[in-house]
Amino acid sequence: MTNLGSVSTNELGRRRQQLRRQRRIKLVQVLWQVMAVSSLTGGLFWLINQPIWFIRQPEQIKVEGNQLLSDQMVRSLLPLSYPESLWKIQPQALAESLESRGQIASANVTRQLFPPSLMINIQERQPVAVAYPTSNVSDNRNNQQIGWLDATGDWMPLENYTELEKSKQLPSLKVIGNINQYHPYWSLVYQALIRSPVKIQQINWEDPNNLILETEIGTVHLGPYSSKFPEQLRVIDRMRNVPQKLDKSKMMYFDLKNPNQPLVQMRPESTAQRTAAEEESTSN
Repeated sequence: MTNLGSVSTNELGRRRQQLRRQRRIKLVQVLWQVMAVSSLTGGLFWLINQPIWFIRQPEQIKVEGNQLLSDQMVRSLLPLSYPESLWKIQPQALAESLESRGQIASANVTRQLFPPSLMINIQERQPVAVAYPTSNVSDNRNNQQIGWLDATGDWMPLENYTELEKSKQLPSLKVIGNINQYHPYWSLVYQALIRSPVKIQQINWEDPNNLILETEIGTVHLGPYSSKFPEQLRVIDRMRNVPQKLDKSKMMYFDLKNPNQPLVQMRPESTAQRTAAEEESTSN
């Protein structure tokens, strides 16, 4: 007869030995995995810290999309100190830093591994006017300095547009006043200006209750900015021939606060204030 007790004891012994072998095998596997990961991590750490993976000079930064700003100027706007590890550079942070500058509307920064470099693609803001601050501005915003305005009314530093200066395509329109006052309306004002055939050299917004234009027919007072602005520009266009019918030495400005009733303000020695301006605009 078979001794069941001895069989059970032998079987249990074999199972214990198998479990011990399995544990040793798993331990060896874990040790190999740890060593492999450590070696890989160390290798990567060694690799990324090799001199080849450093941005050592601005020329390793390639700039695309710029037409007004020079490559050198765009590079100077980056908060980098050379040499800079390519792996430590945060492209999104660099893009946001560029977009915080007044000259750049949007930016995209990517790493290039071979050769190690940065690629920057930007979209510039197009200057459309020169902004002159009002002398009594007391806040600490950029409108204390002369700068450029784009079509949306955003302020940009006056310097740095070397490519624009070389092309001699500087905007001739001047805007005087506190940017805080006219910024909410600038987009609409500029759209009306570019649609108007009247040439405007200067907009004086120092007094928000009286917008003053320097135009090809003379100085024009419009009163506070309102939805009547496009109509006032159309009236100016219809009044092109009025200065030819007046003594310019006696004429001060055109008053278009009411575009349906244009006036000419003459100097104090003249009493003629309703003149050919009203006749000209009504006849057309």
